[in-house]
Amino acid sequence: MVRNKVEFEGLSARLAGVFKRLRGKGKLSEKDVDEALREVRLSLLEADVNFKVVKEFVAVLKEKCLGARVLESLTPAQQVIKIVNEELVELLGGKAKQIDLSGNPPAVVALFGLQGSGKTTAAAKLGLLLKKSGRRVLLVSTDIYRPAAQKQLQVLAERAGVGFFTMSADTAPDVIAWKGIEKAVSSAQDVVIVDTAGRTQLDQAMMEEARKIKQATAPRESMLVVDAMTGQEACKVAEAFDRTVGITGVILTKIDSDARGGAALSIAKVTGRPVKFASRGEKLEDLEVFHPDRMASRILGMGDVLTLIEKAEETFDQKKAEEMERKLRRKEFTLEDFLDQMKEVKKMGSFGDILKMVPGMGKFKLADVDVDPKEWGRIEAVIKSMTPLERRRPEIIDGSRKKRIARGSGTQVQDVNRLVKQFFQARRMLFAMSPEKIGKMRLP
Repeated sequence: MVRNKVEFEGLSARLAGVFKRLRGKGKLSEKDVDEALREVRLSLLEADVNFKVVKEFVAVLKEKCLGARVLESLTPAQQVIKIVNEELVELLGGKAKQIDLSGNPPAVVALFGLQGSGKTTAAAKLGLLLKKSGRRVLLVSTDIYRPAAQKQLQVLAERAGVGFFTMSADTAPDVIAWKGIEKAVSSAQDVVIVDTAGRTQLDQAMMEEARKIKQATAPRESMLVVDAMTGQEACKVAEAFDRTVGITGVILTKIDSDARGGAALSIAKVTGRPVKFASRGEKLEDLEVFHPDRMASRILGMGDVLTLIEKAEETFDQKKAEEMERKLRRKEFTLEDFLDQMKEVKKMGSFGDILKMVPGMGKFKLADVDVDPKEWGRIEAVIKSMTPLERRRPEIIDGSRKKRIARGSGTQVQDVNRLVKQFFQARRMLFAMSPEKIGKMRLP
C-alpha cells in the first residue's frame, strides 16, 4: 500500500472534528456555535484561504447558525452542517460554469499563466476532454522561449489524438496564434486551444505578449491556469491577469497535491471569475469540470456520487456490464470475471480516489490509501498463470496447483492464497445481493 494524496485533507479532518463535537450535544447554545465557528475559521486560515474571504464566510455562517431554525432544532448539528455546506458551495462559485464554445467555429480558448503551473499539460487534457465530447481540436503552441515547450505539446497532442500547430521560434507568438486559427479553418477544426508562454513571475513583457495574443485571436475563453499548491499567491496572479489581460475562468492544476486548498477556496470569491476545470492527476484523462457542490461534499466528507457515476459511465463497457448482471443473477462469477472487473475499475483512476467519492468513506483510513500498482500486476500475473479450468472453478486449486501457479507468475504461494481468499470473499458478497441491487449495478 502507498499513501494516496487527498485534496483538502487537513481541512476535511479539522471540519470533521468540529461536526463530531457538535453532534455530541443536544441543543446548541450561542457559545457552542461561537466555538465551532472559531474552529472553522482556524481551519480555513490553516488551509491558506484568503483572510478577507474567511472573515466574510464565517460572518455569514454565524448569522445563519444563530437563527431559530438551528438553535431550536431537534437536530442542530445537522442544520449547522447543512448551512456550512450551502455556504461552502457559494464560496467555491455556486453552480458549475460550462466552457463557452458558442458562435462560429473555430472557438478559440487561450490559456495563460505562470511557468510551472501545468499550462501545457492542461492544454492537452482540455483537448482530450473536448475531443471526447465530439469536438475537433487543434492545439497551438506559442511558447517560443522555454526549451522543448513546442515539442512537449506536440507529443501530448499525439497522445490525446488531437491536432497540433506551431511555427519556428523566430516567429512572434501572436502571429503563431493567428496562423493556428487559419490552420484550424482550413482543416475543419472547431476548437483551437492556444498554449501561451509563461514566466517564473509576473512581468510587463509577459502581460504585453498575452494582450497581443488575445487581441489577435479574440478568444471565446481566456482561462488562467494556476497551481493549487501556490495557495493565496494564486489569487494574486489571477487578479493581475484579470486586471491587465482579462480572464473568463480558471483551471486549477495539482489539486490532488499536498496543498492546503486555499487557492480553490479563495480564487472565485477574490476574482469573481469561476473555476471551470480542475486537474487532479498526471494522466491526460485527469481533468474534470469543476462542480462547486461536489467539491464541497468532498471537503465535508460526504462523498461525490455524481462524479463517481460519470467516471463509471465513461469507463465501463456497457455490454460487459450487462453480461456481468446476467452472470450474477445466475450466481456465476469466475476469476476471469474478477480480472475483467479489476481492469474496469483500474481505468477509473486510483482506488483511493474512487473511495473518496463514496459517501461516508472519507472518515475511514481506507479512503486515504491506494493500491500499489505492483499489487495490481501481481494479481493479474497470478490469474493469468492459472489454467482456463482453474479460473472458472477456483475451488479445485489445491496445494500442488498453487505451487505451480506461484512459479508461473513469479510470486509466492501466500500471494496465490491471498488472491483466492479475496475472490471467494468478493463472490460471497456479490451472491448475497438481492436481484434489485444487482439490477442497479448496471449503468443506465
